[in-house]
Amino acid sequence: MLNIGLVLPDVLGTYGDDGNALVLRQRARMRGLKAEIHPIRLGEPVPETLDIYTLGGGEDTAQILAADHLISDGGLTRAANAGRPVFAICAGLQVLGESFRASGRIIDGVGLLDATTAGMQDRAIGEVASEPTRAGITSNLTEPLTGFENHLGATILGPSAQPLGTLTRGNGNADQAATADLSDGSAQRTYEGAVQGSVIATYMHGPALARNPQLADLLLAQAMGVALADLEPIEIPAVDRLRVERFNASEPPRSQR
Repeated sequence: MLNIGLVLPDVLGTYGDDGNALVLRQRARMRGLKAEIHPIRLGEPVPETLDIYTLGGGEDTAQILAADHLISDGGLTRAANAGRPVFAICAGLQVLGESFRASGRIIDGVGLLDATTAGMQDRAIGEVASEPTRAGITSNLTEPLTGFENHLGATILGPSAQPLGTLTRGNGNADQAATADLSDGSAQRTYEGAVQGSVIATYMHGPALARNPQLADLLLAQAMGVALADLEPIEIPAVDRLRVERFNASEPPRSQR
């Protein structure tokens, strides 16, 4: 039985990112595995023995509530420290960092990612695509990543975190204003998402795992304790067509903007 934790869908479920848990469950079931989703709502303890955890997006107040709960509860931190995979989207990425800005103040994050989030000058909204860096537990990713970003957070990665992808389209983690005074500012502006330990985080909505089946299978493999190559392939032509459509979307590449 594969047990999938859907963490705080009542406050981190604004943008349909609950769909990532559904994708994981369906891809497991298509391989003949039993899989169930366990919603964990605000005020409920986070079990530390589930196989995988997903977090989605949310607004400022929701982020603050989520951070307070996850820090005080500690279950997600214990699960991540034990090597159980955690997949976080947008606000989920920010909440798992060291700190983030919400409602005009700096809020302490869960601390699973060496990342801090301030504000962007302009909202990042539109298609985003990247080439996987193959950092850490994503070392076996080979297919380009695609999603839809919609955020005002400028996330700067510290030395213990690595980007999930190197941008080919879109804004990614941070803008010019947030990185202008950084010694590695030009590199930070090419980053999308973050990888640290068993945590994979990204600004890609979509849901991300519907648009990136190899990433979904990597997370499943991590949760099951097997190699990505050991998973039986799944052919879904509609997903292939979706990826081609999104990579050919009308927004011009970064190099032409």
